[in-house]
Amino acid sequence: MQFILDIMAFLKVENVFFTYPKSNVAVLDDISFNSNEFEFLSIIGPSGCGKSTLLRIIAGLIKSTSGKVVLDNHEITGPSRNISFVFQDFALLPWLSNLENVKIGLASKNMPDYEREKIALDMLNKLELTGFEDAYPNLLSGGMKQRVGLARALVSNPELLLMDEPFSSLDELTANSLRYAVIEVLKDRKTLPKSVVMVSHNIEEAVEMSDRIVVLSSKPTSVKKIIKVDIKRPRDKGSRSFRNKVNEIYSIFAS
Repeated sequence: MQFILDIMAFLKVENVFFTYPKSNVAVLDDISFNSNEFEFLSIIGPSGCGKSTLLRIIAGLIKSTSGKVVLDNHEITGPSRNISFVFQDFALLPWLSNLENVKIGLASKNMPDYEREKIALDMLNKLELTGFEDAYPNLLSGGMKQRVGLARALVSNPELLLMDEPFSSLDELTANSLRYAVIEVLKDRKTLPKSVVMVSHNIEEAVEMSDRIVVLSSKPTSVKKIIKVDIKRPRDKGSRSFRNKVNEIYSIFAS
């Protein structure tokens, strides 16, 4: 199924194919979608369908077999300082304090260290980590580690924020708290990326956070449907409109 791309979109994924070079196993089959400015887009699909591979292609960490990714009218050909990535497994450096881990996000910025520290402290405060600046990651819970990872990703004010199942390794109460924290931080236009793309296997999570949802098929993976989530925020998970949207997506998987 082909989807018409908005030529004015901020992020465009255009006819992306990916095949593992040695095995010739086809993973992604003609993936196309876009994301507009100040839009939260989620990508969901069956386990093992290549969601994380697709996100890494968007990030410029993996090269697609064919097709291209365009960010703000510039093709992504490799890692970019305009793109930040939040990993599922936190990816913090254990020998650095939480503050130092966040300051890594500002390494490419031409500014004095005291300014980096001020910006990093402010972001840690926004993510409710005041008092833990000098602690090391091994002293933190999983939820707090991911808050540090999010602070590091957001501190550079990236144009594109990519998140690879950022809440999947957390218990549900912690994940709910962190999802709320992310939504609150992203309300601030000073730190809001121009586009946010999140990979998730959790349909309810995608409906709670997203403006649109790209639903992928099983391998070889294609786009089954793109769903607009036009539910007023904050979203009540128990409301009829929320449940109807969740059920709509479940029915797409079942078809």
